[in-house]
Amino acid sequence: MPETDNHPGIQRVLDAAARKGVTLDVTVFEQSTHTAQDAADALGTELGQIVKSLVFVAPGPDGELEPIVCLVSGPNRVDLARLAVVVGERDIRRATAREADELTGFSIGGIPPFGHVRQARVVMDPDLGVFPVVWAAAGLPTAVFPVPPATLRTLANAMVAPIREEPAAESTEAGPGNDIGEGGFVEDGHATAQNAGV
Repeated sequence: MPETDNHPGIQRVLDAAARKGVTLDVTVFEQSTHTAQDAADALGTELGQIVKSLVFVAPGPDGELEPIVCLVSGPNRVDLARLAVVVGERDIRRATAREADELTGFSIGGIPPFGHVRQARVVMDPDLGVFPVVWAAAGLPTAVFPVPPATLRTLANAMVAPIREEPAAESTEAGPGNDIGEGGFVEDGHATAQNAGV
């Protein structure tokens, strides 16, 4: 197994889970599972079992940005209007790669669902709940862990709410990185798809 299994980013994720009494089994790959499809292929799972940790931001009362992390099933995209209603923030937008890094403490491609340097509101896609186990980024683009959706919800202190874009609403105008906030796995491998998490 690569040396990255003792990486401080991975350790932060393990420690965050341990504080809630959960022991994670992290798998570290030799090569990056940067996109959700890469992760699904490497793990031999369905794309829907891959948790994309997407980072969005809203202006806080003090003028600082407040992070909102969306845990989204692999093939899904976030509908910004739905997310705005769910979190009660009118001016929500996708985070930039730099903002995501600063607000979570993790680089895009490896942003986990929890263990961030700043407390964030977390919204979880209900589509993840149809699987017995889902896979999420563990702090690096090469590291992932399996977890039952209910446990993931607890670990991330997530609210489950419908935030996915309806398939009928998709169009070629939307482009590849349409709903990517900065986060874990990237949606499709395009450079503009800045941060989906595994």
